[in-house]
Amino acid sequence: MKHWIFGLGLFAVIALPACVTINIYFPAAAAEKAADKIIDEVWQLKDEQSGAQPQPADTPANPAE
Repeated sequence: MKHWIFGLGLFAVIALPACVTINIYFPAAAAEKAADKIIDEVWQLKDEQSGAQPQPADTPANPAE
């Protein structure tokens, strides 16, 4: 009987911390900025591997426009 109680107590000691959840708040703006930065870095790496020159989005493709 003692082994059963000891086993149950040991299980409770191990299982209780496993049920604890830690919630971390990430501000949406900061998360979006970080995601944009990562996406830009990935595109730069892809452009470097393909040998293409990235063109800024602000400048038109045809300067006569």
